[in-house]
Amino acid sequence: MSADQALLKRLADAALAVVIGALTVSAAAFDQDTTPLDHALIVAGSLALAAYRKAPRVVLAVTTAALSAYALHAQPGPVAALPVVAAVHTAAQAGHRAVGAAAGAVFLGAYLAAGPVTHGTVERTALLAGWFLCAVVSGLAGRNWQAYLRQTEQRALEAERTREEAALRRAGEERLRIARELHDSLTHSISIVKLQAGVAVHLARKRGEEISPALLAIQEAGGEAMRELRATLDILRTDEPTGTPALLVERARAAGLTVDLTVTGRERPLAATVDRAAYRIVQEALTNAARHAGPAKIAVQLDYGEGELTIRVDDDGTAEPSCPPAEGIGLTGMRERVTALGGTLRAAPREEGGFSVRAGLPLEHA
Repeated sequence: MSADQALLKRLADAALAVVIGALTVSAAAFDQDTTPLDHALIVAGSLALAAYRKAPRVVLAVTTAALSAYALHAQPGPVAALPVVAAVHTAAQAGHRAVGAAAGAVFLGAYLAAGPVTHGTVERTALLAGWFLCAVVSGLAGRNWQAYLRQTEQRALEAERTREEAALRRAGEERLRIARELHDSLTHSISIVKLQAGVAVHLARKRGEEISPALLAIQEAGGEAMRELRATLDILRTDEPTGTPALLVERARAAGLTVDLTVTGRERPLAATVDRAAYRIVQEALTNAARHAGPAKIAVQLDYGEGELTIRVDDDGTAEPSCPPAEGIGLTGMRERVTALGGTLRAAPREEGGFSVRAGLPLEHA
């Protein structure tokens, strides 16, 4: 329950107590024998109803005692029982049916003993007994109704959770289907490229010709792309990372990039979500640098703080602050990963030239 809802309930309870008190005081004003003490008893017994949610038995005791004393002193009409009827109803609704019935009996005894027993007094007492019986029964019915509403709400929540689980399961199945389709399609095309490059390398060696570095790079890149596709399919199946940023740096160096890796802080195992996000951020940053930075130097920094892992990938390429690049799919996916973990990301050209990617991943969130 929110604070606003709790406040509204307290105001509603206070308004109910004021209305009941006002009705009882108004009826007592027409009795000539009503004294200031009687008005004080009515007000005390009525205003106590404002706390019936927190302490229904205490409210029942206070209201019954105050109004019984008023009945014994002033011999009022049947309206004097209204606060006690309300207290009996709320007590029965809270599960205290026997206590509520006993309180009603106490008030009826006081009401009957307040004056001479006449035919009219007996009729009024019988009428009040019917009121109290209705209060107990309606309170019990209200309690059962509340229990039914709670069960209905729980069933609705359970049904909603089941629907969400089914939707997640269907999404996972669709993700695997897409992964298999991409793997089969792209692997076929890349394998042909790799095969052709391998044949060309083999023929060049057989003829004793010098092998072009570009041809070797194509062959190596094809094999690396196939491994990456298999690794991606494994991630979609298991949702686990397939390497480390250090391995990505080694692969980038093998592909001809100039990359330096710096690790500071207390290096330690990370949660799967943070580990996977760090791997993908470094991978995407290195990929963007290889595509757009040209023959640049790249610096990868990992700082293991107490509560945050800071990742920074800088290059001294051709990017300029005056011409910021459009954010593509790679940077968008990177930002979504960081945002999902409650972290921060800045990807923009540097003032001194080149491009910088800086991500902060909170460790306690994971």
